[in-house]
Amino acid sequence: MYNAMRPFTHRDPGVIGAVLTTPELTAELIADCVHVDDVAMKVLLQAKGAGRVILISDGISATGMPDGKYLLGGVEVTVSGGVCRNAEGRLAGSTLTLDRALRNVVKLGVPLADAVRMLTLNPATLLGIEFKKGALRTGADADIVLLNKGLEIARVWARGTPAQ
Repeated sequence: MYNAMRPFTHRDPGVIGAVLTTPELTAELIADCVHVDDVAMKVLLQAKGAGRVILISDGISATGMPDGKYLLGGVEVTVSGGVCRNAEGRLAGSTLTLDRALRNVVKLGVPLADAVRMLTLNPATLLGIEFKKGALRTGADADIVLLNKGLEIARVWARGTPAQ
């Protein structure tokens, strides 16, 4: 059985309309340019603002792996061109990494500081752990990702210790 979110229409805006117009709600965005079209991402970002969007990966175990067949919860899925689909051809998770999500939203014109916030402070705040995670401040865990000019990962520290 396949459950899909009902589409947004002018007479029945559904969940999408509620998310876009409810200031208290935070929206999660799989910014892989497959799950959500660029224009739809821009609509979401303009409606919610950088403070109410969290970039997520929806990554499955095939993330970072070559194209091929993989198991997702006991169901075979196929990754082709980095896109994961089930036997019916429907999207079945993602192979998106969060550094790619960052690059994708910056390409849409989102300021880098806002894009970083959507990956760091926003999810930490939603979870109530913003004093330990999501920001560089005294007493926080010092989880740091250094990016190069191309916004690719150059170095990582976890709790102040260089990751291998």
